[in-house]
Amino acid sequence: MSYIRGYDPDTLREIVDLRECQERLDEIGPQRSLPALLERVWLLKVLGRLDEALVISEQSVRVARMAGTRKDLLRARILHATVLQARGALPAAMQELTTCAEEAEGAEWSGIAAFALQHRGKVSYDAGDYDEARTDFKRALFLRQDAGAADEQLESTLLAIDAADRRRARTSVAS
Repeated sequence: MSYIRGYDPDTLREIVDLRECQERLDEIGPQRSLPALLERVWLLKVLGRLDEALVISEQSVRVARMAGTRKDLLRARILHATVLQARGALPAAMQELTTCAEEAEGAEWSGIAAFALQHRGKVSYDAGDYDEARTDFKRALFLRQDAGAADEQLESTLLAIDAADRRRARTSVAS
C-alpha cells in the first residue's frame, strides 16, 4: 500500500498518515469489489477500527471464495489473519497464516508465501517468540528475493529480522 511511510522498528507496525488513510477509506465507500474490500480491511486495521476490519475481512474471504482465484482467497485469508493478530487472537492468526503459507509454498507462489510468513513472523514476535519470528522473517526474505520483490519489501523484512535479533539479545541478557 502506498500509504505506508515506514515501519516502527520496535513493534514492526506500519507507520501511516492517518488522515490520508481516512480520506482513502471515505473515497472507497461501500464498494464491494474484492480489491476494494481488501483495501478497506487494511485501512480499517491501520486506523485501529478492528471490529469493522474483522467484519469486512470475513466478507472479503467469502467474496474471494465465491468469485476469486486461489491466490485471491489466500490474500484475503492472510489479511483476515492480520486483523485477528491486531485483535490479540494470536493462536488463530498463527494457525491461519501457517495454513496459507503452506498452501502458497506448495503451489510455488513465492510472493504470497513470503507475505504469509512475514506476518506469521510478526505474530511470533508479538507473542515473544523471537527465534520463531526470525526463522519466518529469514524464510520470507529468501522467498521475496526469489520472487524479485521490490526493495521496500526486502527492507521491511530486513528491519523485521533486525528487530527480532535485538529482542532476542535483550531477552538473553535479561535471563
